[in-house]
Amino acid sequence: MPCYRCGSRQVDPDRGPSPWQRGVRQDRQVLVCPECQVAHEWTAELDHCGSCGSARLISRLGEVECRNCGRVRAAVPAAAGDVTTTSEVIGRGTADLAEEVAQALSRVLGKPAGQPRR
Repeated sequence: MPCYRCGSRQVDPDRGPSPWQRGVRQDRQVLVCPECQVAHEWTAELDHCGSCGSARLISRLGEVECRNCGRVRAAVPAAAGDVTTTSEVIGRGTADLAEEVAQALSRVLGKPAGQPRR
């Protein structure tokens, strides 16, 4: 899943926990890359808990849960015409994804990208 703001894709960290942050926006789980965390007031754009006001929410199985106070509520499905920044960013990154996959396969398989398989 790419960053919902800029579309960059998450990579495995060298060591330790990932610097990426999770959040919920319009009742959908999103990721925020480290660059967007620094450049923007990223928590202001996320959904907040109706009880405690925290932005530490997770979305799963049709529910949104606050990791701060534990409140759970039903997620509201987005309307069909309500396409947000997340969908637009994912669409932009689709062409780049094919190239990223080809490069990753060449690293793992030890073959130059574009070389035909036997």
